[in-house]
Amino acid sequence: MKKQFVICVLLMSFQFLNAAIIESVGWLETFYVRWNKEACAAKYNVYYRGAGASAWTKIDDQLIREYNDHFRADVLGLKAGTYEVRVVLVNGGTEGNSMTATGIQVSAHERTGFAFMSGVVPGAYKADGTLKDNAQIIYITDQNKNTVNFAVKTASNGSTTASAGVGAIVKSIEKGYEDRPIVFRFIGKVTDVGMSNLDGGDITIKDNSKTATNYLTFEGVGNDATIYGFGFKTARASNLEIRNLGIMLTNSTEGDNVGINTNSKHIWIHNNDMFYGNPGSDADQVKGDGTTDIKASTNITVSYNHYWDNGKVHLLGNSSSETPGFITYHHNWYDHSDSRHPRARLHNAHVYNNYYDGVHTYGMGACMASSIFSERNYFRNTNRPMTISMQGSDDGTFSKEDGGMIKAFDNFLDANSKKKYTPWSSSNNVDFDAYEVSSATTTVPTTVKAKQGGATFNNNIFSNYPSYTSQNDSAKIREQVKKYAGRVAGGDFTFTFNNSSDDGSKDINTALKTQLQNYASKLVKVQDAGTGGSVTCPVTSSSSTTTPSSSSLVQSSSSSLQSSSSADPTPITNNSLLATSHSQPTYYSLKGEPLGNAKPTKAGIYIFKQGYSIQKIVVR
Repeated sequence: MKKQFVICVLLMSFQFLNAAIIESVGWLETFYVRWNKEACAAKYNVYYRGAGASAWTKIDDQLIREYNDHFRADVLGLKAGTYEVRVVLVNGGTEGNSMTATGIQVSAHERTGFAFMSGVVPGAYKADGTLKDNAQIIYITDQNKNTVNFAVKTASNGSTTASAGVGAIVKSIEKGYEDRPIVFRFIGKVTDVGMSNLDGGDITIKDNSKTATNYLTFEGVGNDATIYGFGFKTARASNLEIRNLGIMLTNSTEGDNVGINTNSKHIWIHNNDMFYGNPGSDADQVKGDGTTDIKASTNITVSYNHYWDNGKVHLLGNSSSETPGFITYHHNWYDHSDSRHPRARLHNAHVYNNYYDGVHTYGMGACMASSIFSERNYFRNTNRPMTISMQGSDDGTFSKEDGGMIKAFDNFLDANSKKKYTPWSSSNNVDFDAYEVSSATTTVPTTVKAKQGGATFNNNIFSNYPSYTSQNDSAKIREQVKKYAGRVAGGDFTFTFNNSSDDGSKDINTALKTQLQNYASKLVKVQDAGTGGSVTCPVTSSSSTTTPSSSSLVQSSSSSLQSSSSADPTPITNNSLLATSHSQPTYYSLKGEPLGNAKPTKAGIYIFKQGYSIQKIVVR
């Protein structure tokens, strides 16, 4: 007797799901994916893999965040390359349907400048963008800033001390025994309100250089990570990276968004949005004090930051007793900021590929025997783009200190910028603003001296420097800076300056200040670890039973097909299946993966489609 097997097919009446990937965008060693909310998901799991890889890697739950009308996940710590991402709906702890995006292009950060001298790579990431071995990750939100726990090594035998709160964790690292790379990842808007263990209103990184392998990164997740009301400062710090943060209305005794002090070295500050600080006590501190100041330190790179109408941007050196250091500034966007880009005393600075955009007071200035190499920068309507103390375009308002020296190569100055700039020439060898050279490697003659103080250019700045910039297209440089300076994809803060009025003003921009004061995060919540619980799906179903002939489908004495129970909450959700007709019967996994025309033999739930008809079957 030929065996007949009953096949019970669940005919679904269902709603089209809201869940769909809105966008997936690759950036610098990261990418993000956004998708619509789904009523049938209690939470989501997100996986990624690189081109050619077979295994998927699951990201941390904290990287998945809910906003008013969508979810977003950011995948960090990636090598340059092509990636795909899978977003999986989870209900009752069980993974269900998924959405996939492919062909996501990720680019590398530009790791150049003096911070990387001697092969050092500051921060907790390797040169290829992935995390260093044994790196520890600490997630910081406004809710857990005082309670997040981490066991810091605080003794030579490796024993640890439990520290609660980001400030306490950083203070424990000061003991000098922590030898693991650590990443502090800020999520959403984190304020100084009620924040414990701040040092004069700042997070202070101090003395971590006692342990050579202690590499620290402070970074933001996504485009909206913002620290509000506090900043960073260092003392005897090393191997430090600060990136992808919006720093707003810093209110500290130091007064800087980021202050690098007291024999710090190998520090990389990049891809941040730098906004106003709170007003200081002096008349020239209405926009805050310094923005990224460096004192008595060396081997620092400041790159790809967006400075929003800041008053005093880069003080480099603060006294005549400092040992000259080596600092790089590249690909920063000085967006209507006023002065100090940088203002250099004693130190040696390489300033290249920056965009000076409507700068009011002056661009870069050299005094007290400092040496600045200005290479391939773009100046738009910049007053005194390059100036040396007490000569040339300096009318005494820049500095009354002795002069330094500026070597200039292949900078672009628009017509308005040229009005306040006079280079050295044989007929003007005293009151000049910079000595222009015909190639990057050309030295400045020792006969070229500052008018006051007689300083000459330090032609030995680059004796061990890895390379000069090869970017020489001024328009492309400007567009690259505008695209990549600041946080991921330009950040979540938008403001448009009016060039006709803002170019000529150093006053505080009241509209910008008001917008900063009213800034609120659009983050709803960060996904918790765990199963996420269960939700009831808006799905109705009816079932019918058919008895096919022996030739229909594939029969097996060891398996039967029957309907899933009405308690099964898993709907048919892959919208791409609904959009096309299949003349041949085709089977899919619940994740939408095509399995072929033959009925699966492995027990499980599958989708069966023929024509525009979709059915859900269970193989047991």
